[in-house]
Amino acid sequence: MAEVAEGFTRPAWAEIDLEALGHNVSLLRRLVAPATPWVVVKADAYGHGAVPIARAALSAGAGGLAVAIVEEGLQLRRAGISAPILVLSEPPPEAARAAVLGDLISTVYTDEGRAALSRAATACGRSHGVHVKVDTGMHRVGAEPARVPSLVAAVASSEGLRFEGLWTHLSVAEGCSPDERAFTASQLELFDGLSAQLEEMGLAPRLRHAANSAAAISWPRARYDLVRCGLAAYGELPSRSVEADLARALGPARLRPVLTLRARVTLVRVLEAGARPSYGRRRPLPQRSFVATVPIGYADGVPWRLFDAGGEVLIRGRRRPLAGSVTMDQLIVDCGPEGDVAPGDEVVLLGRQGSEEVTAAEWASKLGTISYEVLCGIGPRVPRFVRASSAAR
Repeated sequence: MAEVAEGFTRPAWAEIDLEALGHNVSLLRRLVAPATPWVVVKADAYGHGAVPIARAALSAGAGGLAVAIVEEGLQLRRAGISAPILVLSEPPPEAARAAVLGDLISTVYTDEGRAALSRAATACGRSHGVHVKVDTGMHRVGAEPARVPSLVAAVASSEGLRFEGLWTHLSVAEGCSPDERAFTASQLELFDGLSAQLEEMGLAPRLRHAANSAAAISWPRARYDLVRCGLAAYGELPSRSVEADLARALGPARLRPVLTLRARVTLVRVLEAGARPSYGRRRPLPQRSFVATVPIGYADGVPWRLFDAGGEVLIRGRRRPLAGSVTMDQLIVDCGPEGDVAPGDEVVLLGRQGSEEVTAAEWASKLGTISYEVLCGIGPRVPRFVRASSAAR
């Protein structure tokens, strides 16, 4: 069990289990073979800590890493990580030189972005790898399909650039409705058509990729050469249908959550029935209860609306409801009339305690959001304790 870090005395923390991360990457490798998983470590590895997660993922067999912005890639390079790193958005012109010098792989979808990278690579005397992204229906970023052949040809002929990959992003791969499945199929058909056209032009990419975690599991035809595993690498899944597909594919094997969010009870008091704890006096206690104060709040990523949504925590292996609104730095828990709680008791907000478990998916379901937001929302003042394992190096 993790203890409070040196110089950090507030008893609230997150544990990062690198052995679980390695287990997940190994399962995904087996599932998607002969494609290779690349692990997405953007947003500080979804709040888990980019550098230790990146190292553990590579040790477990990931073929590369993916980040959202150049600065995230450079952080990994400064940590001594030499594996391939794909930047998922086109670098702005002012970041082109840093992307080249950092030996990152740049995504390109505009001629302006291509030209800026070519100038930077030429000025630095480098050969810079590029993946062209096509918008097959996500409509966020990416080249229009009709422009892809000319853009790829321009990249291939640009001084200092190497055309290495073609990719797209699937917007509803986690969905199971007929409309969602038809849309994903149409995206893949468009991508396949462009791939064939490039091959006829003598510009076939070395790498093609379309699958996020959902597609890697639920759409075998989307695996191509590599899959971009984000949420699944961290032991979470984007929908029940994807969870069912994974169970069918792997049998009893399961992904394991990598992050556990914990704290300790700092104060216990007895309040009479009808008392209304916390800001807003939102709800009366139904009976005389022992109420525990826990030093973690919405500034740390425990959403204010979790109280109204019926959020629970684990204390001594039992589910306990929140007793009032989550505040910035603390929350309070209704532990019932039995008095089965004491200062110093461990509180599990996300994770397992005894036979009970609270997951990011449970929070997401209660809050009307997604697991990604839950994990990324855990704030920077919550220390991350990395659990050593054979996966880390």
